[in-house]
Amino acid sequence: MSEGLGATAPRSGELSAGGVDRLSWPDSGAVPGAGRRGVLDGAFGLLAAVQRAGEAGLTTLASESGLPKTTTYRLLEQLVELGAVERCGAGYRMGPRMFQLGQGWQPHRGLWSAAREPVRRLVGATGASVAINVLRDGQTLVVASVPGEAGLLTPPQNSLTWPWFTAAGKVLVAGARPGLPLDQLPASWPREAAAIRERGVAFDREEVMAGVCCVAVPLYKDDGAPVASLSVIGGPSHHLERLGGIAQLTGRAISAGLRGR
Repeated sequence: MSEGLGATAPRSGELSAGGVDRLSWPDSGAVPGAGRRGVLDGAFGLLAAVQRAGEAGLTTLASESGLPKTTTYRLLEQLVELGAVERCGAGYRMGPRMFQLGQGWQPHRGLWSAAREPVRRLVGATGASVAINVLRDGQTLVVASVPGEAGLLTPPQNSLTWPWFTAAGKVLVAGARPGLPLDQLPASWPREAAAIRERGVAFDREEVMAGVCCVAVPLYKDDGAPVASLSVIGGPSHHLERLGGIAQLTGRAISAGLRGR
């Protein structure tokens, strides 16, 4: 994975951070109407509203962020000056500064470089879509992705998160340390988690989305809990057990890279 992000959809075999091509893969103080939240709280809440909306006008963003309209307008204009937000017609959308800053983040040091070539080979060998995922706030966060021939990668509502109970999330929860911020787990989960740990792979046979199947394996940086998961996404016609075996080989290669081997 190269360190540049592109705004266009990645071609097959190109790993992208958060679903965006990564290969080629503000002083604190009270904000009026925002209670005790500081300026940074207000600005980041507003940025989150812009992200959720994709593109929206002042009234919608004020409502979504819970800020007065005058405060929303002032913060938006400051964010526009910084390049964090940009105007689009009568509305606003996320700006290129956020796009650039986001490229400096990866969930674990060395993950992109360790995953680059193994993921290329995996997509080429299977034609399936591939994603790298982590757990954040009880959900599966897609942090890098490569569309395969069918392009099956898009999470619900065009966001970057899936529920934790996808294959990609299950394999992480099964190997995680206690204390994850999850809702009450189903009574059958201990048995399922034990089976996932034993075989080293989790399956999703259209359980989350019709027409989408997935296998996932854990990625390790040491001998503790997995730091991320590798998921391979295909349609019902894909042989999931075969995909699982290939994914395990790829996962071992990435884990070895993470350990510097």
